[in-house]
Amino acid sequence: MKVYEIQSNAGIDALTLVDRPEPKPAAGQVLVKIRATSLNYRDLIVAEGNYGSGQKYPLIPLSDGAGEVVAVGEGVTRVKIGDRVAGIFFQDWIYGSLTRQKMKSALGGDIDGVLAEYVVFHQDGLVILPDYLSYQAGATLPCAAVTAWHALITKGNISAGDSILLLGTGGVSIFALQFAKIHGAKVIVTSSSNEKLARARELGADETINYKTTPDWEQQVYQLTNRTGVDHVVEVGGAGTLPKSLQAVRIGGRISLIGILSGISNEIDPMPILFKSLTVQGIYVASREMFEAMNQAMQQHQIQPIIDRVFPFNEVPQAYCYLKSGAHFGKVVIEFE
Repeated sequence: MKVYEIQSNAGIDALTLVDRPEPKPAAGQVLVKIRATSLNYRDLIVAEGNYGSGQKYPLIPLSDGAGEVVAVGEGVTRVKIGDRVAGIFFQDWIYGSLTRQKMKSALGGDIDGVLAEYVVFHQDGLVILPDYLSYQAGATLPCAAVTAWHALITKGNISAGDSILLLGTGGVSIFALQFAKIHGAKVIVTSSSNEKLARARELGADETINYKTTPDWEQQVYQLTNRTGVDHVVEVGGAGTLPKSLQAVRIGGRISLIGILSGISNEIDPMPILFKSLTVQGIYVASREMFEAMNQAMQQHQIQPIIDRVFPFNEVPQAYCYLKSGAHFGKVVIEFE
């Protein structure tokens, strides 16, 4: 079978297409023919060798994939041949809290991922796709979608009338926009592109801010919320945007810290967290239990993931480069033949 490997920390250039034997499912395992995968910013970090000091090589990258069950091992009861499935990000995080041991089961980082024609999963590491979604759409869910769900719904417990600030228009932010709107929340979206902001409004964004033309966007957020601040910020920027997010959120509000798109720094002033009595929560994807709850809501509301562009399997490096460019709106998908 064809499979991509990352063979060193040389970045996108380290992606190599190789042949490997097709795996066979053992007891409790499932063989999935992968139909589509999607990219996350984390995949760029992994390719560049910045995911952790214990990175193994060669590594099959990517956490997000969807496909068809084509074989099952002895004792498998959760799925059957022909089922349409997606793998969960942490293969061992089924329910409850995240632990150090569960963190060691992250696809495409700690263990081999899904950028292969066939992948073996333990039956517990799969969810059934909503029947209305294509494989391409299903492949966008395991990281970005469940992260947004975890932040806003599971831990954020948002409700109608809440105000949400979303930074940028990548996968997590666009899923967060869709989930916020089905819960009746008011959403403010930032971007450096007026075209992307217009698309965000088409998806239901109530207010938009171009952070290039309005560099003090946290002040604009303050004004848009009657000088109160938003209830919840989905913070994907990291050190470069967190100080502004701390100013944009209301007293007693919540910040979900998800990404590091603007870099890492140790120079964060903790005083706004203290004086405003804020809740700052780290969100590292989600459990299978959360994934399945999200799928039920998506099925009920017929939510369609927003896919910016689909690349064929033989253009994986180009897909990585496109994601790195930041030109995308929503998700970047790789389709298998």
